[in-house]
Amino acid sequence: MEMQWWIWLVFGVALILLELVLPTFFILWFGIGAVLVSLVSLLAPSLQLDMQGLLWVVFSSITTLLWFKVFRRKKPDVRWTADSVIGEVGLLTANVSQFQKGRVRFQKPILGNEEWTCVADSDIPAGERVRLAAIEGNTARVTRA
Repeated sequence: MEMQWWIWLVFGVALILLELVLPTFFILWFGIGAVLVSLVSLLAPSLQLDMQGLLWVVFSSITTLLWFKVFRRKKPDVRWTADSVIGEVGLLTANVSQFQKGRVRFQKPILGNEEWTCVADSDIPAGERVRLAAIEGNTARVTRA
């Protein structure tokens, strides 16, 4: 049994359009594989259905592997990680002690916020400069600068 090339094209386009409805970013590669099989079937009309199915699996696998190996970003985006902001200096706006939370304000936003609730291992009065030691959830751990 032969499957016409345009059926693979319609199937591929339908899968690609389905990707627009279901944002899984996985169905797209099966759609691209089906479009590629339609091009091969157009060039070789005597290709049997089992070979077309095998080509679809191969093309879908290749496009998926290309996505994960070649096109995805190699390095993670470190602009929004806690490790990238450790050591920043801020101004303490409310007293902080070992058992009392304070407030610290940074000159530039740290992970989207200019002012953070903070904790410290020692008593630090308001108005002093402090250094960011760690981010613990939504609280900053600070030390004297």
